[in-house]
Amino acid sequence: MIAVFLIALAAGCASAFMFASIVSGSLISLLLLYLAPLPLMVAALGWGPLCATIGGIAAAIGLGMVFGLPYCLSFVVAVALPAWWLGHLALLGRPATSAVSSGNGASPVAPTLEWYPVGRILLWIAGFAVLTTMAALLTLGADEAAIHGVLRQGLLRILGLSDPALAGEAEQWIDAVVKIAPAAAAIFATMTLTLNLWLAAKITATSGRLHRPWPDLKSVSLPPITLAALCLAIGLGFTGGLFAILMLIVSAALMMAYALVGFAVLHTLTQALKSRLLWLTCAYVIVMVFSWPVLAVMVLGIADTVFGLRQRYLRGRPPPLPVS
Repeated sequence: MIAVFLIALAAGCASAFMFASIVSGSLISLLLLYLAPLPLMVAALGWGPLCATIGGIAAAIGLGMVFGLPYCLSFVVAVALPAWWLGHLALLGRPATSAVSSGNGASPVAPTLEWYPVGRILLWIAGFAVLTTMAALLTLGADEAAIHGVLRQGLLRILGLSDPALAGEAEQWIDAVVKIAPAAAAIFATMTLTLNLWLAAKITATSGRLHRPWPDLKSVSLPPITLAALCLAIGLGFTGGLFAILMLIVSAALMMAYALVGFAVLHTLTQALKSRLLWLTCAYVIVMVFSWPVLAVMVLGIADTVFGLRQRYLRGRPPPLPVS
């Protein structure tokens, strides 16, 4: 128990220092900020959610004492809570079959564990992305005009457009960026939380501390109700006001979740290609460089949900040859 407590404190300190590095204003601090959940996720997956809980509480108290209550609450919402809950869900399992006795006095067969579906974990990640993005926006203002005004002033300051004439020339571009900024933040939050959980699982699996088998990520799928929620959020996004911003954030997070499903579909549909690695590498590079092709991957994920592309593809493939 002492070892777990020390590991929790170490993970909490690492996460707190990474989160607090943003006060330095350096470029590397942004990378550390987005990777702040990683130490707590490693603690949760390797030593249990209680370890992440202890580390998160210690880190939050330390940040609150040094930087004040706002930093403490921000850390809890954006880092500690997602790390603890996602780590808990990743290790959540239940017996899929009851223990069966062999009938000759031998010990019963150990039950097979059914692990929490990766698709539902992805849905929780999208939910945390919505929560953290909306919480950050509410610190800027309590209505749409106030939030857009603060975002606009920040963008003008970043671009150095203090001259009203120069700002007027870029008026339409600035307004467009301000309107899509909440959606972009939700997409980025979904990506970074997913990356943190994947990295934490890889680290714990490599060290032999991951207490569950590695899931088949090519088969990940979102619950069917997710598509209905996405359509509803898109429709309500045209209502206007603060509620419309919330629905825009929800739509963006769910669309990014479907894009991640689309990549899983892409990995499945390219299994028979001889140059599979080349095609997948090109797809990832194109999405990372141009960004907008992620919409095509998102459509692929939605199409798989509606038409079952992976199931149709796998049914049409011949069974694998037996291994001698």
